[in-house]
Amino acid sequence: MDIWQTAIALLATAAGVTCATHALLRKREPRAALGWLAVCLLVPVIGAILYVMFGINRVHARARRLQQQDRHLPKPDHDPVHVVAVSDDLTPLAKLSGSLQHWPLTTGNLVVPLLNGDSAYAAMLAAIRGAQERVFLSSYIFDPGLGFVSALEDAQARGVDVRVIVDGIGEWYSWPHISRELKRRRIPVRRFNPPSLFPPSLQINLRNHRKILAIDGTTAFAGGMNLAHRHLAEEGTELPAVVDRHFRFEGPVVGQLEQVFLEDWERVTGEDAPAAPRIVRAGDGSSVCRALTDGPGEDMDKLTMVLTGAVSLARREVLVMTPYFLPPRELTGALVGAALRGVDVSIILPGTNNLAPVHWATQRMLWELLRYDVRVFYQPGPFVHSKLFVVDGEYAQVGSSNLDPRSLRLNFELAVEIFDAQCASALAADCRTARRGSHEVTLTALDARPLPLRLRNSLAWLLSPYL
Repeated sequence: MDIWQTAIALLATAAGVTCATHALLRKREPRAALGWLAVCLLVPVIGAILYVMFGINRVHARARRLQQQDRHLPKPDHDPVHVVAVSDDLTPLAKLSGSLQHWPLTTGNLVVPLLNGDSAYAAMLAAIRGAQERVFLSSYIFDPGLGFVSALEDAQARGVDVRVIVDGIGEWYSWPHISRELKRRRIPVRRFNPPSLFPPSLQINLRNHRKILAIDGTTAFAGGMNLAHRHLAEEGTELPAVVDRHFRFEGPVVGQLEQVFLEDWERVTGEDAPAAPRIVRAGDGSSVCRALTDGPGEDMDKLTMVLTGAVSLARREVLVMTPYFLPPRELTGALVGAALRGVDVSIILPGTNNLAPVHWATQRMLWELLRYDVRVFYQPGPFVHSKLFVVDGEYAQVGSSNLDPRSLRLNFELAVEIFDAQCASALAADCRTARRGSHEVTLTALDARPLPLRLRNSLAWLLSPYL
């Protein structure tokens, strides 16, 4: 009996020490490493089990398996920063993003904002109906009954190369699942990282949150809007249940958006699909643009670095509109630093949110910004899902990413950076209009909240890395 007890004790100790050592070597944050060290060493058996279940970051390994295929586009044999000249004020930011992304800046792009589904879907459907060569569509949520399935079917009947990617978790927001309907109509569709029983996989991370519609290498749509009924104006009203912005692009950046889609197509099919012809000729627009990809694996933290750099280089104004706001520490520090330098920093959030725990967790951390003169505003309903980032009325980012851990670390996201004073100023004006109609949050009001609400928000904040 003593031998068995000793053997079990030694195994338990070994398990605890092994997991503690793994945490010490692998964790990126000292606090996380210290916490797991304490759990694994003080309660070795239970601590080791908890660490194996929840402490080991398997995201990187799974992401690498999804990214086994090489990119179609060869790495540029030139410095991507200097392909297109930008103003002296924006050159440092262009260098930053150019060093992180393999695509060059492109000139001659047209960027057209589209507010809500009524305008965006009409433009997207018209583009699909006019397609002659290829239609690539990717969406996190894809509701049936919006006219897209029929438009895709008609395009394929004309001989157009049609391909669709839907997220394996996102499609569960709709019923019936759109992949079944597309397969029934023989439209090529792939699900991105779907849950499965054989082999067993219930992975809720590694979602493809990108929204791309690219057509014939000439026109593309991207932004934060899913294909969902909630983005259409409800009967008898002027506004939908969810307000959002999408964007139409023309010009060379369309080739980059097509390439992002094709890289995702490789991930979900394992096929070497031929690269789409690239546009090298500038279009009729005035915007200098570049696609920015972000996600687990090789692209992790790239978007955070670009956002942080842009805020750090701001001279006058930073405007941020996002539905979910739980920024990483480095971005929080950059926002505070900009405000302390005298930059007007405004964060515009929805007053009503479809994810209450995220809303609560955000309230818990806002004091860190408010005490250093970062201004925070809550927009009145309906729920605003728009994502805008504008610096000095000269630089803007639009895309699919929220400013929270799930978007910035666990999802595959897409943004387009825009170096164009005319376009950025128009987006800044939209932000200021929203700000004027919003309620400004004060530190006094936060401090006056009842204790039960503060406890609720703090508990939600503890879970913020997983929301």
